[in-house]
Amino acid sequence: MIYSWFVDIAQVLEVNVLAYDYTGYGKSQGTPSEEDCYEDIQCAYDFLTKTRGIIPENIILYGRSLGSGPSIYLASKTATEGRSVAGVILQSPLLSAYRVAFNFRFTMPGDKFANVDRIANVRCPTFIVHGAQDEVVPFWHGQELFLTLPQVWRAKPFWVQAAGHNNIEALSKQQFLDHIKNFMDGHIPARWGLVSPPLTVPQCIQHQRTAPPQQPQYQQEGIVDVLGSMLV
Repeated sequence: MIYSWFVDIAQVLEVNVLAYDYTGYGKSQGTPSEEDCYEDIQCAYDFLTKTRGIIPENIILYGRSLGSGPSIYLASKTATEGRSVAGVILQSPLLSAYRVAFNFRFTMPGDKFANVDRIANVRCPTFIVHGAQDEVVPFWHGQELFLTLPQVWRAKPFWVQAAGHNNIEALSKQQFLDHIKNFMDGHIPARWGLVSPPLTVPQCIQHQRTAPPQQPQYQQEGIVDVLGSMLV
């Protein structure tokens, strides 16, 4: 399901996608931990920027559910370092782990993925989508993150009234893709050709990239790379 979803994103949005499993999840070995999730997304980001030569302004982070933690972490970190990524897409994000069960006003000791404490440091356009009937991560988590994000970086959110936690794509796939496309077209400079020339053929999936046949003169890969950090 995840693979086919990323294929759709790559084809419809004409982007490259780098997706990976966190430590201890999927096909990755090891024991899951918050720290390892942060290290994993950093390694994926380093692969894009240092190995593949993709500039930060051509990278969009995509975090679903628990994956919102590493994505907000990296967006905040790159902003603090002075060269932010191009944008962030958050699907069914959480304020923090403890807040999924309890409506704490402050972050408690031992809480994990405290997105609410980091998102104010994000310095790039951010698009949030959340199901109003989410039975896992309450809908108000997405709303509160939207309000905590600096206003200048708030893209119009997509609140899916009939959707829960795991069926947004099934209920509103085309609408969701349209909203992502509108977000990218309206907020990401690379989409306007201001950062690097675009590819005409979307390539990606499992690090497999080829030069676009109609534009072989372009040396830099990718108009925008979507770094997918997705966990249910």
